[in-house]
Amino acid sequence: MVNISPKAEPPVCRIMDYGKYRFEQEKKLKEAKKNQKTITLKEMRLSATIDKHDLEVKAKNVQKFLASGDKVKVSIRFRGRQMAHTAGGLEIMNTFLSLLENVVVEKPAKMEGRNMFIVLAPKN
Repeated sequence: MVNISPKAEPPVCRIMDYGKYRFEQEKKLKEAKKNQKTITLKEMRLSATIDKHDLEVKAKNVQKFLASGDKVKVSIRFRGRQMAHTAGGLEIMNTFLSLLENVVVEKPAKMEGRNMFIVLAPKN
């Protein structure tokens, strides 16, 4: 005797092979897992002194990541005296965003210690 739905009023029970019932439940779970889309977080690092062409190449790679459905974390690490010029890093982030198409900014540019980062997601 297997309790099919214990929360129903009155509870529903059925006489069946419990091993077969468990097998069917596991099969349903595996099928549901197979159809799920996992979203991963990729990271692209920029530098505060990056050149225009390097920025374009990295933007192209980020566009590929977004096209495959992944989220992207773009970060700039400020080293040494670069910490005095974090506004320049914000400009680099804005030019980087202007190179991308069909992008949603999930978390805007934010300083965290010596790093500035922004999280991008694909536009559906």
